[in-house]
Amino acid sequence: MRKSSVISRQPSRVLLRLVLAALTALAWPAAAQEWKPVRNVELIVASGAGGAADRQGRQLQRLLSQANPGLPSITVNNRPGGGGLVAWTSLGQHAGDAHYIATLSTALLTNQILGITKLRYQDLTPLNILMREYVVAWVRAESPLRTIQDVVARLKQDPGSVSFGFSTARGNQNHIVIGMIGRAAGLDPKNVKTVVYSSGGQGMTQALGGHLDVWVGTPGGAIQHIQSGAARALGISSTQRQAARLAAVPTFREQGVDAAYYAWRGFVAAGGLTAAQTAFWDQAFSRVVKTDEWKRDLDANGWSEDFKTSAETRRHLDAEFEMLARMLGDLGLVNR
Repeated sequence: MRKSSVISRQPSRVLLRLVLAALTALAWPAAAQEWKPVRNVELIVASGAGGAADRQGRQLQRLLSQANPGLPSITVNNRPGGGGLVAWTSLGQHAGDAHYIATLSTALLTNQILGITKLRYQDLTPLNILMREYVVAWVRAESPLRTIQDVVARLKQDPGSVSFGFSTARGNQNHIVIGMIGRAAGLDPKNVKTVVYSSGGQGMTQALGGHLDVWVGTPGGAIQHIQSGAARALGISSTQRQAARLAAVPTFREQGVDAAYYAWRGFVAAGGLTAAQTAFWDQAFSRVVKTDEWKRDLDANGWSEDFKTSAETRRHLDAEFEMLARMLGDLGLVNR
């Protein structure tokens, strides 16, 4: 009986070991795929202080930490210059390291289309698109220009009599809208007088001081000056009027100027990230866009919510690249 009892236990022990081994094998792939930051995350801003990218970077620095408890520290590093080229080139030096992320904007594509850089958007890892951003044209309160039609009329009379300022890169969304306004006046966009600034804050200061006739830039940069009475909005590039603090700003289209366009903003990482690294940032940003504070930030900056995950962003960039190449060609900014 004793021998029989011992023999009867052996299959149970073998079976138990087999079951444990199987469970371990099933659990291992999931564990192996997990990734999270283990040290400080550097958030690289592709502009100087005060601009839209800087506001985006600093707000997301705060919201990422709040929405993702346990996330290591996040520091913001402004790297202006070259319409974002300095920042994205710096980012590209950290291949495979998801502890470095940078603000993403249309300029990443337009720099490539215009031949300003050999850095391709395909060389980096898109993380997301967070919002749409329309373009606002405004003048200081003392300006005799009261509507976008006044600007068009003056351009028709003397193309060199109106100077437009924008940031941060030639060929970006602001420049595209300026080109559309020029076209409404019958001008070749290349003949419109423009000044490009590496920082939106610097450019807006010049506009408020009367050194520029028209500033063309982000709603977030315009709102504070319009509400204070220091500036007057001429129009916005949306197809219909926006809500909240932009409700009183007329669209260009309703004034007879066909200048409808929106850009987008998000984040990008270096090339060579693993699926697990990308998945971490997908989840981290997904938590942010569900918060009430993020929705308040959208209203405060005149942004329109348009969240896209990493995979969706890659497809969007592919489509945008083709569209922007055609648009910049039509505006005479690139040779066909």
